[in-house]
Amino acid sequence: MEEGARLGDIIIASVKEAIPTEKVKKGEVVRGVVVHAAMQCGCCDGSEVKFDDYAVVIIDNQGQPRGSRVFGPVPHELIKKRHVKIFALAERIA
Repeated sequence: MEEGARLGDIIIASVKEAIPTEKVKKGEVVRGVVVHAAMQCGCCDGSEVKFDDYAVVIIDNQGQPRGSRVFGPVPHELIKKRHVKIFALAERIA
């Protein structure tokens, strides 16, 4: 069994904080794709990516993002794991 989630993995999580007027509510169980991971990850070109914290993009049952924007850089590994829509919404590529 792995120690933690890696970039591009789909996880099941509970929402800890939410804005009351948004679609996602506090305590809701959601599926998400890991886009930032605190553990170091090697890329295919030999470089390594490491973020300060963990971040996920919430997805629906079909694998499409529930939101319309993705903040912060998104790693290139998401294309390999077939999360092209999240990659297209990102403002920067890491």
